[in-house]
Order: sequence, then structure tokens, then C-alpha cells
Amino acid sequence: MSETRSVENARNGRADGQRHDIAISIEKLRNVLEALRFGSVTLTVHDARVVQIDVTEKTRLTA
Repeated sequence: MSETRSVENARNGRADGQRHDIAISIEKLRNVLEALRFGSVTLTVHDARVVQIDVTEKTRLTA
């Protein structure tokens, strides 16, 4: 079974540690999105890993 998993990981280019990194990135992104009312989110990815999350928040003013 672990041999099959190793072949799958090699095919996908991901190790089990990277899957953990993805889960952490998704959780951080979820937290950012829950707190954001207006704006944008930009993800920077290097070697299939999220390395930076930029948040630009807009403030809406009423006249």
C-alpha cells in the first residue's frame, strides 16, 4: 500500500509534508476570507507551495 502511495506522490510531485503545507495554506486563506468584507486576495506560489498571501482591503465611505 505504501509503495502505491509513493508512486502516486512521485507522479503528483508532492510528498506528504507538502500536503500538510496545503492544508495549512487553505486554513490561513479561509481565515483571511472570513475577515475580509471588500477587497482582494493574491496568493504567491513557488514550487507548488503558497509562500505569501497579500490582502488588499477596501474601505467603503458613504457620502
